[in-house]
Amino acid sequence: MSKVVIDMSMSLDGFATAAGQTAEEPMGPGGLRLVDWAMDGEDERSRELLAAGVGSAGAVIVGRRTYDTSVAWWGDDGPTGDARLPVFVVTHTETEPYGVYRFVTDGIESAVAQAKEAAGDKTVGVSGADVSQQLVRAGLADEISVHVVPVLFGSGTRLFENIGDEHVTLEPLEVVDTPNAIHLRFRVT
Repeated sequence: MSKVVIDMSMSLDGFATAAGQTAEEPMGPGGLRLVDWAMDGEDERSRELLAAGVGSAGAVIVGRRTYDTSVAWWGDDGPTGDARLPVFVVTHTETEPYGVYRFVTDGIESAVAQAKEAAGDKTVGVSGADVSQQLVRAGLADEISVHVVPVLFGSGTRLFENIGDEHVTLEPLEVVDTPNAIHLRFRVT
């Protein structure tokens, strides 16, 4: 059975985007710094982490805001590019499917069920702060992979701001130190 893995980059002070997001700068001014580690063709460990993440994935879940701000860059192939994995967009707005995108209007549980079915025995990757928070609140995340980038944004979109009042216990699984990020992987217990 597939695992649901939240996989996000964030600043050291906990932001998944910088403040001041626009259509031209969907991660806010300077926000692309959060994905420098994934674009670094020089660092072998970063390349291996990225390849392992994409290689283990069978489907992706994103929120509507992540979709709206990213589709111009992703295009019809979605965030996995040539792999063309199905992308389930959690939204309140009915939208016809196209390319790799499927729009789920009946909640996060339905998105997880559909993505798991599509993924088979592979991982369901999750991207987007709001949808990640929904998964944590619903107890539907199996793992959290956070790429902590050595930058302080001061403001923006916090990755885990609205997860509820209950403590969520995590079991550390892996720590990988690279020049552009410290990569942390946890099992949600």
